[in-house]
Amino acid sequence: MTRFSSSLVAAGLAVLSLASTPARSETNFGQVAMHVAYMLQSQHYSHRDFDDEVSGKLLENYLNMLDFRHVFFTQQDVDGFKSKYNTTLDDHVLMRNVSPAIEIYDIYKQRVKERIAFTKKTLKEHKFTFDSKRTIELKRDKAPYPKNQEEQDKIWMDILEDNLLQEKLADEAKIEEAKKKAAKAAEKSAKTETKPEEGKPETKVAAKTPAKEEEKLTPEERVAKDYDRLIETIEENDQEDVVDLFLSSLSAVYDPHTEYMSVNETDNFNIQMKHKLVGIGALLGLEDEVAQIQGIVVGGPADKQGELKLNDKITGVAQGDAEFVETKYMKLQKIVDMIRGKEGSSVRLKIVPADDPTSTKIITIVRAEVPLKEKLANAELILTPSEMGKQLKVGWINLSSFYADMEDGTVSTTDDVQRLLGRLMKEKIDGLVLDLRGNGGGSLEEAIRLTGLFVPAGPVVQAKDWRGSISWRECENPKAFYEGPMIVLTDKTSASASEILAAALQDYRRALIVGDKSTFGKGTVQTILPVERFMPFFSEKSRAGNLKVTIQKFYRIAGGSTQLKGVEPDVVLPSLRDVLDIGEGSAENPLPYDTIPARKYNLVSSKPYPLEELRNRVTSRLNANPEFQYVLDESKRLKERIDRNAASLNLAERQSDSKETKARREKQEAEREARAKEVAAKLKDDGFKTFHLTLDNVDAAELVPESAFTREQSTGMKMAANRDGEEGTSDGSKFPYGLEPTKLETVHILRDFLELTGKQPTTARADEKAKP
Repeated sequence: MTRFSSSLVAAGLAVLSLASTPARSETNFGQVAMHVAYMLQSQHYSHRDFDDEVSGKLLENYLNMLDFRHVFFTQQDVDGFKSKYNTTLDDHVLMRNVSPAIEIYDIYKQRVKERIAFTKKTLKEHKFTFDSKRTIELKRDKAPYPKNQEEQDKIWMDILEDNLLQEKLADEAKIEEAKKKAAKAAEKSAKTETKPEEGKPETKVAAKTPAKEEEKLTPEERVAKDYDRLIETIEENDQEDVVDLFLSSLSAVYDPHTEYMSVNETDNFNIQMKHKLVGIGALLGLEDEVAQIQGIVVGGPADKQGELKLNDKITGVAQGDAEFVETKYMKLQKIVDMIRGKEGSSVRLKIVPADDPTSTKIITIVRAEVPLKEKLANAELILTPSEMGKQLKVGWINLSSFYADMEDGTVSTTDDVQRLLGRLMKEKIDGLVLDLRGNGGGSLEEAIRLTGLFVPAGPVVQAKDWRGSISWRECENPKAFYEGPMIVLTDKTSASASEILAAALQDYRRALIVGDKSTFGKGTVQTILPVERFMPFFSEKSRAGNLKVTIQKFYRIAGGSTQLKGVEPDVVLPSLRDVLDIGEGSAENPLPYDTIPARKYNLVSSKPYPLEELRNRVTSRLNANPEFQYVLDESKRLKERIDRNAASLNLAERQSDSKETKARREKQEAEREARAKEVAAKLKDDGFKTFHLTLDNVDAAELVPESAFTREQSTGMKMAANRDGEEGTSDGSKFPYGLEPTKLETVHILRDFLELTGKQPTTARADEKAKP
């Protein structure tokens, strides 16, 4: 048995969107496809041959990737593709021929155009009455393809009626929201305005309608415009984009986490792993088909240059002294790619200023490395109110990914968490919560190193390769950095590296795991292989891309696997995610669950956790907490809707459903608001006190209280206000005690945990209280 290499990546990141670049090199993508096929056969964990069976599955994947709802192709099209390519795609690929992929894509493009022509004709000539008893199938990925065009037309009539219904309901909701805002504005104005002078008319507040109300398109025009955007996007894809789709379809035959990544996708993957990029430091969005500045990174190139402002619109991009490329109607990712570039190079932007939309100006910005702080580790120090007993100092670390710079080693999740944890320990916390909700994974090395902050030297994870050879990795520090009480909070989207950490701490009996019924269930290890390394040295391969390929399965030190099963928590909290189609089990072609022998390791706690009593206390609180009863009720309703997989095409029925849902949620919000006011009145100024820690302020002499913590400090970015001119509120502010329900319950569980394990919270002393 041998240790396995630290260069492996256990990444649970989602596939990134396709992106084109302004200039393409003449890479032979037929040759790229051939080498990817050989790499999959020789490098993947399964060592599965690229044979006729894989060929058939590749064709199925490719058709599903193009037409995932089975509404553009007919069964006649599919039968034609199968008769021609079901058992021959492997032969074509191994002969460097990707013309079948392009041929199928061209037919797909033609079918989309035909459907859009049908759509426009129908929207113009047919009057939908929305009074039938028909329903539309919502999820069609498993539905049969329409047999012929006649059957296809019937499906599309339902699709269009549903599209129009959604637009009508959206219009009604906007009007209702505008009325509510006008009423609130009138009420606020009535409270603040003075009594009118005698002889002068009293000022009336007119109800305001949304901006450009008269200029809004009709539902039919908006639906038609959406389909125009679809065909524009499809037509923008070139050979590289098509081959990317095709090879992604091939990779997915082997397992859900083996991916072919184009050059652009690789760049985006590296940005997510490193949390930094080279560019100007601006967040772009689309507004009226034009790129708009929606955020500016504090201290980034654009911020330092000073001319670019929030809500400015970009209408052109030029590299250095080159000619401008007009960007109106261009895909956002394409504009982003043009703005990014080499460090030290210049990019010129043609800007329509937000404060003077009638003018245009040119801005030159020198590109530089931009840190992305929003997703970096951060922490909170939470002080509980006296009404809950002895004051509890809770350290709360938020970790959204296991990021790392695997090339230069300048970015490390573990180093960042250790800095935050060191400050929390200095504040004498009674216990720690490591929040891994939404953490899809990242660097395996960081997961192992981070585990070492909480347990002394010992095994963390095992792995098995295609030969059956078992290896393992250890954390090597002789003593844990933090030895206090600890909870790890997970949910259904906690995956990969998150599961390695949670499983190890659970097996060591080092931390209590709390969360959804299970984590994601990704128990496989990937490595990234540049395709160019497998190609002849004389060939053009600058756009060859990379293959992220599964090479091992990982296992818990106790011998079990997280594959498919995930990590099951010690204490389960109700969650809507438990009824959603999320997790490894819902993916296509997952590797099976199995076990291997356990490794020898020493439990951190010799006494079992008092799980039965903990669960009893949690159940008692959940039954008395309306917030979790809402979750259980909504989960039941959601499960019924998912199982039904149909929506009414009757406007009155949809309006009734919408009205019922709105009334139910407004009732919940009113009840929540009443409870929050009751709690606030009872606590007065003795509520939860929260202090925020970032990597920027972690070493500051004084802590930053929640009331003084800005959105800019949290994200490291200046953000434009939303359409209503508001920046929004924190997730927990509307709830009783100012904490969202899962967070509040986790604090209660930590208190129970301390009590039941004999680790009472420290008595709060004046000299220990956090300084505001």
